[in-house]
Amino acid sequence: MANRRRARSLAALALVALLTVSCGRSEQGGGSSAADPAASGRSAAELVPADIRKKGVLRVATAVGYPPMEMYKPGTTELTGVDPDLARAVADRLGLKLELTNAAFDGLIPGLQSGRFDLVMSSMTDSPERRKAVDFVDYFRTGGVVMTKKGNPEGITSLEDLCGKAVVLAKGSSNLAIGQKQNAECAEKMRISQSEDAPTGLLQLDSGRAVATIVDYPVAAMFVKEKGVYEALPTQYGSAPWGIAVAKDDSGLRDAVQKALQGLIDDGGYRKILDSYGVGGSAVPKATVNDGA
Repeated sequence: MANRRRARSLAALALVALLTVSCGRSEQGGGSSAADPAASGRSAAELVPADIRKKGVLRVATAVGYPPMEMYKPGTTELTGVDPDLARAVADRLGLKLELTNAAFDGLIPGLQSGRFDLVMSSMTDSPERRKAVDFVDYFRTGGVVMTKKGNPEGITSLEDLCGKAVVLAKGSSNLAIGQKQNAECAEKMRISQSEDAPTGLLQLDSGRAVATIVDYPVAAMFVKEKGVYEALPTQYGSAPWGIAVAKDDSGLRDAVQKALQGLIDDGGYRKILDSYGVGGSAVPKATVNDGA
């Protein structure tokens, strides 16, 4: 889960953490540092650098373990999920064959910088720290949502409604920080317990030990869809953009990917992929570059 990745990334050495820290959240800010490739009059495929076009292959890395974004099809080693499916669609737009690799999350950016991969698509937050090492084409925006039992028996509609209630939050996660920040403003404090991750937190909802939790939106959408016993409120808290990572010295490929993604947004193919995994609420209206806070 994203929360577990965040925790283990924080344990890395400072220099490594600068390059590889996992999913984190921040408010949107900044702006694109690149010229808009849509104004060039060239197709996405025409913007692909000559060396990649000659090879005919787009090498994309991801890190399995964060469904529904990156996962294996049940009983197989075939990569599927939002990111693999988007990677296939982008490669097709670029006129390239996709070579998709599963790698350790903390090795994704170093692998990109060393030239082992052309792109990284793995639920990676576009953060200032990472932008020192790579550029991002932002394709997804997400945050934490409140989850309850199906039917929402406590009538919770917002973070404020968690005041005075038993709430479970994952250790070391940004969702824990969201809950604690709200709790500081509560006249009647929450009774907060901490779980190892989102699934174990949901077990406390099942048993009645907690009435709500806060979970990353894509994970919440998956559990609501697959289990049928939970409900997720629509509002996302602490949202931030996730980006397709490209090497700093590969602006040509970055612009090609941005134009390919914008084409998928415009023709509906992008939203179709997100909706097929129940995460259309994190769709972005425009493919931007380095648009995180």
